[in-house]
This record gives sequence, C-alpha cells and structure tokens, in this order.
Amino acid sequence: MRHFLGLSTDRTIAIAEAVFATLIWASSFVFVKMILPDIGPILIAGIRYSLAFVILLPFILRQKRSLGRIEPKMWGQLALIGISAYAIGNVALFWALRYLLATTVSFMLSFSPLFILFAGIVILKEFPTQWQIVGVVVSLIGGALFFSSGFQSEEPLGLAIVMVGLVGFTAFGILGRSVARARQIGTLNLTGIPLAIGGGLLLIIGLVVEGRPALDQNAWLIIAWLATVNTAFAYFLYNHAYKSISALEMNVTFNLSPLGTALLAWLILGESLSSAQILGIFVVIVGVTIVHIAGNRRKLNFPAA
Repeated sequence: MRHFLGLSTDRTIAIAEAVFATLIWASSFVFVKMILPDIGPILIAGIRYSLAFVILLPFILRQKRSLGRIEPKMWGQLALIGISAYAIGNVALFWALRYLLATTVSFMLSFSPLFILFAGIVILKEFPTQWQIVGVVVSLIGGALFFSSGFQSEEPLGLAIVMVGLVGFTAFGILGRSVARARQIGTLNLTGIPLAIGGGLLLIIGLVVEGRPALDQNAWLIIAWLATVNTAFAYFLYNHAYKSISALEMNVTFNLSPLGTALLAWLILGESLSSAQILGIFVVIVGVTIVHIAGNRRKLNFPAA
C-alpha cells in the first residue's frame, strides 16, 4: 500500500521504527534501576555504549570508504551528538533513577517535545501544523495527569537531574534530525560514531570516578542486552526513522515509553500506578497519535528528506 491513514509508505515505516525503538527503550529504565546498586550510572552508560559501538564496528568497517568521505564539520556534529545524547542525556536519566521511580523518569521525557517544538522551528525551520500543536498540548495534559498526585519529598533533586537530561536530549534531537535529513552520512555511521565518542568518554570518566565494578553474571547479561538490543539495534532504528519524520514527531513518540516502562516496572520492580497515572499515559498516547496523523508530508511545512 502506498498510503496508510494518509501517510506515505516511507513515513509509515519511519513511524513504526520510532514506535518500536521507543518501546524497546521503555525497558532501559527498569534494567538500569536493577543494576544501579552494583555499578555507578556513568560506568553503566560507558560500558553499554562502548559495547554497542563494538557490536556495530564490523558493519561500519564493511563500509569504511564512507568514513573517508565524512567532512570535518560532520565529525564535529557527530561528536556533539555523542556528548549530548550519551554523556549528558542518558547519564542524567540513569543518575536520576537513584532518586525516582523508573516510570517517573520515563514519563518526564514526555516534556521533551515542548523543547523540541521551539528548537525545531528556530533551528531546523520545521513548522508544525495546528493539529500537531494540539497533539503536543494533549500529550502535556497527559503528563500533568500523571503527576497530579504530587511528588514525594525526596524527588526534587531527581527531577532537577532529569531536566539536565532533557536539555541533552533536545540538543540530540535537533542535531540528529539535521544530520539525518541532510542524508550525507549513512545510518550505521550516524549511529556508531556518536556511540564511540560518547561511550568512550563515559567509560574513561566512569573508571576514574566510580572505579572498577564487581558485577555478577546477571548484571553482565543485563548490560549486554542493553548494549545489543536497547542501544545498537534501537538507535539504528531511531536514526533511520529520522530521515523521514520531523524532530517533533520523533520526540512526541517518546511519550509512549512510560506505558512500557510502567508495565515492566509493575511486573519486575513492584512499582504501582494510580488510576490518574494510567489515565495520563493513555491521554499521551492520544496526543502522539494526533501528532503523527497531522504530520502528513503534504501538509507539514519542512524540507523533504
């Protein structure tokens, strides 16, 4: 089929990739929280992302000619992606898990589209439709419902740390979309090079600051899963999807993540959800759906990828 719900085939595939990657990432918060007592957040990120790069390296080397065609300016952009996404964004979220529930950290990401909305207009010149703005507002209402019961006394520091992470992810979203949209670099290089830069930096810092960890077999299996599925595979899907959908659409899709996180946290960690939080999650899903249906390429005012 050439179109589905008014979306072109490329956009339909890209949205499916974004949703799949988001649902995979929903489990990251649960898995990381499980091993935090045994290893620091910086070292978790450093090992995870460095290992993910090693997994992708054989595929990158098969296209080694493309590495030589990467311009110096592009290397700088890839370095900024690695630092903003991994050294700032993800480490902040992992650190916040020491103070917050896994579902809460996941749901805090629902506010990232607000940052992306304005940054995308100013920097990328990607102007949303009126219905996409409605979808963002609906998603934010869902976030307000989720937090309507208030915060526990120990949460303010965790929330502040998450806000730092949101700034990192905003920069990541804008830079990643800009590079992917230009189509001057392959998806493998766009995924692997920032992982090498961000992961390598974190691995060095983690070993110096947090020391060598003593992990059991289960912890190593979790890290291996995070590196292979939640990083190498999911970020490949994410970067490929970015070639066909806007930064706003991608980040609104992240709002689906708490649904998967909540279910896993309930099953594995014993975290509970109130009826208001459940309602908030489903309101967010409605908002995400509105944004994507309204993002029909024929109506959305941004350059074709």
